[in-house]
Amino acid sequence: MKSIVLASGNSGKKAEIEALLAPFGTRVVTQVELGITEAEEPHDTFLENALAKARHVCIATRLPALADDSGLCVDALGGAPGVHSARYAGEPRSDTRNNEKLLFEMKEINSRSAHYKCVLVLMRGPGDAQPLVASTQWHGSIARQARGAGGFGYDPLFVPQGTAQTAAELAPEEKNRISHRGQALAKLLELLQREP
Repeated sequence: MKSIVLASGNSGKKAEIEALLAPFGTRVVTQVELGITEAEEPHDTFLENALAKARHVCIATRLPALADDSGLCVDALGGAPGVHSARYAGEPRSDTRNNEKLLFEMKEINSRSAHYKCVLVLMRGPGDAQPLVASTQWHGSIARQARGAGGFGYDPLFVPQGTAQTAAELAPEEKNRISHRGQALAKLLELLQREP
């Protein structure tokens, strides 16, 4: 695909997906750049929200659409913030306030295991009855204070398994290689090779 519409206005997501698709020469355009409003995300699962976002953009543009629904799931909080990750601290959305709320909720908790969940949906056109779906998890734990200036979302608090650094302290290319979104996109590209 020469170009794809990302069903998001999140500049961090766009940068990550652009970097991952760069070897294929695919141009990534966000729905915001095309003047398309965000889709409603009323669902309780990442998959349903990703499908709704991809369908919304596909119908509006008649172009292939890539939608990502992802979030941080903390075991000690029963999987919260989960699908509500972007709005955990309410509206307007704020990474800073979300991180502050998470630290507050976990201040007395010693068990800090968590994972990022990502579901990617590629809808090749408005009539695509079998969109491609890839899902992955990125396991780690929650730090006791924010560290690092890279990434976005909960990256300053998320310490991936096997490293002492937060996701926000990782070099962008390293994060892209091991992250939930990077792994999901690799799976999606494998599916695309089998089902163009």
